[in-house]
Amino acid sequence: MIKKSTVSLAQDTIDSTDISKLINWLSQDGVRLTQGPATLLFEKKWSQWLGSSFSTSVNSGSSANLLMIYSLLASKRLLPDDKVVVPALCWATDLAPIIQFGLTPILCDCNMDDLSVDINMLKEIFERDSPRALMLVSVLGFVPDMEKIVSICDEYGVILLEDVCESTGSMFNNRKLGTFGLMSTFSFYFGHHISTIEGGMVCSSDSEMNDVLKSLRSHGWDRDTSSDFKKQKREMWNVSDFNASFTFYYPGFNLRGNDLQAQMGLFQLEKINTVCEKRNLNLRFYFENLPDNFWRPKLRDNCFISNFSYPLIHEKRDDIAESLIKAGIECRPLICGSMGRQPFFVEKYGEVSFPNVDKIDKCGMYIPNHPNLSFADLEKITTILKKF
Repeated sequence: MIKKSTVSLAQDTIDSTDISKLINWLSQDGVRLTQGPATLLFEKKWSQWLGSSFSTSVNSGSSANLLMIYSLLASKRLLPDDKVVVPALCWATDLAPIIQFGLTPILCDCNMDDLSVDINMLKEIFERDSPRALMLVSVLGFVPDMEKIVSICDEYGVILLEDVCESTGSMFNNRKLGTFGLMSTFSFYFGHHISTIEGGMVCSSDSEMNDVLKSLRSHGWDRDTSSDFKKQKREMWNVSDFNASFTFYYPGFNLRGNDLQAQMGLFQLEKINTVCEKRNLNLRFYFENLPDNFWRPKLRDNCFISNFSYPLIHEKRDDIAESLIKAGIECRPLICGSMGRQPFFVEKYGEVSFPNVDKIDKCGMYIPNHPNLSFADLEKITTILKKF
């Protein structure tokens, strides 16, 4: 029988202080709960923290990916049947929108330094297949070689998109991940770096994309867009100000969050830097205390890693997992393993194999890292791992 976990894989960053603040906020007269002023303020504060010009709040990180991909189609920066490179090591909703919108996904193997795309294979794909975009996933907070990736995307005219859902606060050359591509996505789900219960964000420094994102998020109308966007669309389609409130320029969605979530996000932003620092300290404890025969990701001098969970790649993975679970320590497979072996991909395209991600599929897992881990928790975990 599996014992009840005593060391959880992730813990909610919403604490009693946040709840008390939220109750006080809810007690005020005239508080709006649907999307409104708190959402606008959260978007502004998030942009300032990240170093991006614009942010669009949505109801989840997966919705953020969906919105990001469709915005490229709506703005005609992507065309139907265009090819998009997706890491074979990623989350399901990095790949799913590519398929759902009729684009052609091309999987790329991961590297064994930071678990992001294998740059040599990426170059081969760019040369051979002429894709229009790359969905770059920074895995578990580890930092890809952004200088090389940006350079080859520029060289081949490939649109760089960043999924930073697991890497909030990670930096390359003192610049936060999520500021290198045309757009980036973040998740505020339970157990991520900060939580708004559910929630996500799409960020960009491109004003045109920001207007398209804002429109698509809310049905395809122009209410949350810039005055220039409103003027252009209304003149183009001869729309009066009265009719504009129910005029739709794109086949949009309803992916909005609400002001209750946004207000929680504002509280969470007050401690986000502390959260990222603690995750980095836990990472370094693992580095210093794991046995020498364990694989380690590469830590570059010019990077700050805000680690989401610590990855293990070991031939005795199943035995390790069993020992951890018996000791009350939660663990999981390393993300989804290989996307090339996931049923929804195999059914449509057939199974695809790669040397590195196949090893992760068979031998990969991750173990807890969150701000509430104690020194005793970390020692308990590493003591078990030293047996292997």
